[in-house]
Amino acid sequence: VQLQASGGGLVQAGGSLRLSCTASGRTFSIYVVGWFRQAPGKERDTVGVIDWRSAITSYGDSVKGRFTISRDIARNTVFLQMNSLKPEDTAVYYCAAKMAGEISYGYWGPGTLVTVSS
Repeated sequence: VQLQASGGGLVQAGGSLRLSCTASGRTFSIYVVGWFRQAPGKERDTVGVIDWRSAITSYGDSVKGRFTISRDIARNTVFLQMNSLKPEDTAVYYCAAKMAGEISYGYWGPGTLVTVSS
């Protein structure tokens, strides 16, 4: 599976961005897609995840109520809608896929930079 994230950019605090993560290859084996982020000098943390088939989602505490993950199976794409952005949301955002029967996220996209100015 190959993943490509897009949609990052520069936005003012309080604004919105929508990231996309498009999968290709063995998409029929995808179990979960997650969004992760890593800010400079910080460890990577989990933004949220979505079950590929059921679309059930869960989110990290720092983004609950502001970010929404959805997916379009026909387009093999997962979206991360980010609202009410804060400067502390500045990070490189990655999407990753966990395949059926696997424990870890084995497939990662190259990441897209989101910068939130104050």
